[in-house]
Amino acid sequence: MEKLVEAIRRIRKSRVKSLVDARLREFKKLGEASNQEIFKELCFCILTANFNAEKSIKIQNEVDDGFLTLPEERLAEMLKKLGHRYPYTRARYIVEARRYKNKLKNIVESLKNNEEELRNWLVKSIKGIGYKEASHFLRNIGYTNFAILDFHMIDILVRYRLIKKPKTLTKKKYLRIENIMRKIAEKLNINLAELDLYLWYMETGKILK
Repeated sequence: MEKLVEAIRRIRKSRVKSLVDARLREFKKLGEASNQEIFKELCFCILTANFNAEKSIKIQNEVDDGFLTLPEERLAEMLKKLGHRYPYTRARYIVEARRYKNKLKNIVESLKNNEEELRNWLVKSIKGIGYKEASHFLRNIGYTNFAILDFHMIDILVRYRLIKKPKTLTKKKYLRIENIMRKIAEKLNINLAELDLYLWYMETGKILK
């Protein structure tokens, strides 16, 4: 663990820190936005499941308010045209999730004092949202205490011999690995949202969302 901690410390002494800090401010600002903007961010996180985050950002920018209004068939056609791997299932999930589009912010606010319950609600209530996607969504609207365990994060932890590569990520495994990430963050005196951005940069050379 110390080798990984030292690697992140070196990055934090570079210009990357200012990029990370700026991105975290953007996340916090988005959390203060309207129900519709927050819902569109949820749709982005639905798109990222088993798909490329960078391509999902481009699709999100193209579809924009279409997440709120497009009929399922037209949304699926648009996702397919834009190159999504699973256009039909993702369109269905997004349309089904629209029952929350005018109250998602209120639900998040009502559960903000119990963050774990909030994440569990997202996983149980919205098709296409697992623990990774729920954590991603919450991070992107300003929450800082969840780890986004995509394959980039898993690969780094495996490379530094902190875990063995899991075949699947059950809830139990997810929470166990998240606790390892939390220990790393504590050693650095940062939160999990910051840690995710630094690890993502280590793996890709980019600061995305």
